[in-house]
Amino acid sequence: MQVLSVRQPWAWAIARGHKAIENRNWDTAYRGQLAVHASLRVDLDSLERPLVLRAGWDPADPLAATGGIVAVVSLADICDAAKSGKKCACGPWAEPDSFHWRLSGAQALPQPVMTVGQPGLWMTSPEVAAALAQALSGQPVSAGRG
Repeated sequence: MQVLSVRQPWAWAIARGHKAIENRNWDTAYRGQLAVHASLRVDLDSLERPLVLRAGWDPADPLAATGGIVAVVSLADICDAAKSGKKCACGPWAEPDSFHWRLSGAQALPQPVMTVGQPGLWMTSPEVAAALAQALSGQPVSAGRG
């Protein structure tokens, strides 16, 4: 499964089903299942943004953690209108001058599956993939960093 590292609180907002747009400065031909990894870096400036506060950002939520996969979504499409200077209807989470990755079907994990992230789209180790599959099946997860 492909994985995308996203800073908190954005990873949390995606995992909890609040944010269906991920803003990127690059495009991809990939479509399909995508694991959302909460990177070790936090976007501190965003913690006070109205969208984040209205979504109910809770730093005590297990999915507000950093350094692990927190959800699985489907990358349904990518809107490039804003990147080319045009208007689009991608909603309040969409930022100007970005590719808007349209996400759907967020499945939050009960607990993050800890692993080190990477830039771009990346694949997990077999151990992390097994722990992720176990988490998605509702079984307890015991994976460490992979």
